[in-house]
Amino acid sequence: MNTGLKITAFAAALAATFGTAYGVGEAIDPVVAEPAPPKHEKRHEPPPAEAHGAGGLQISERGYTLELETPRVAAGHRADLRFTVRDDRGRAVTEYRREHDKELHLIIASRDLLTYRHLHPTRAADGTWTTSVELPRAGGYRVFADFTPAREGAENLTLGADLAASGSYRPQELPPAADVARVDGYEVGLDGSLRPGRASELRLSVSRDGKPVTDLQPYLGAYGHLVALRSGDLAYLHVHPHGEPGDGTTRPGPEVSFTASAPSGGRYRLFLDFQHEGVVRTAAFTVEAGERGEVSAPEHSDDGHGH
Repeated sequence: MNTGLKITAFAAALAATFGTAYGVGEAIDPVVAEPAPPKHEKRHEPPPAEAHGAGGLQISERGYTLELETPRVAAGHRADLRFTVRDDRGRAVTEYRREHDKELHLIIASRDLLTYRHLHPTRAADGTWTTSVELPRAGGYRVFADFTPAREGAENLTLGADLAASGSYRPQELPPAADVARVDGYEVGLDGSLRPGRASELRLSVSRDGKPVTDLQPYLGAYGHLVALRSGDLAYLHVHPHGEPGDGTTRPGPEVSFTASAPSGGRYRLFLDFQHEGVVRTAAFTVEAGERGEVSAPEHSDDGHGH
């Protein structure tokens, strides 16, 4: 057999072998390996979350890692949630800058964005944080730690980790459209919209029994605290309030305003915490980010504040 025939025969045998292997792979689960990049070609890594104006998508960022020691709880039962923030050397972080009256803000939200908790954990001397939590429904949750290390030059970070609540899981859809959220006899109206890629103003007005509430009490250094989460991946948006109590110009209601920017189009969930008569309550909205933002609010959900 000449050289050309040998090569042809070898190629045919090789094709037959791979054809058989492909058939076996189709019969079970196909295994797909990512091809190696061509020589001298650089791989393009996705940009960091903060480049899109969102946080909480990563468990580790800029040398800090969120170590969740309690990855599972039972739905409907109170449990202690424990976690630690570690630096690039694996050491527990024990010094933080106080922001909005706290060293660290802990947010827990269900994957369907119908359950929300804003908690205030306590830190032990060894850097371990602990808080008590009771999640009403089974399913997947996301835990967000919003903090700034005391290290010189450190910036604010929001790290996220997954939490599971065991039990019978029943998925639910986001509520229908409305521009008013009702909670414990209060009505909160939302004016404004999220705009992808640019800052916009969100104005929330609190009333009760049809009368504006003009004596809101300071909460976390402001008359309201707003958290925004993107539906789907639960990206965490940093929202900044306008003014603060005691600055001589900011009134204690009925309106509380914020500046926010959406990293992309899509649906977002807004959670407003406000304090009145010594009780913190949470009003929740669903917002469609776009040129014309549409707002929706729930008739009922588990958006309760975890105090």
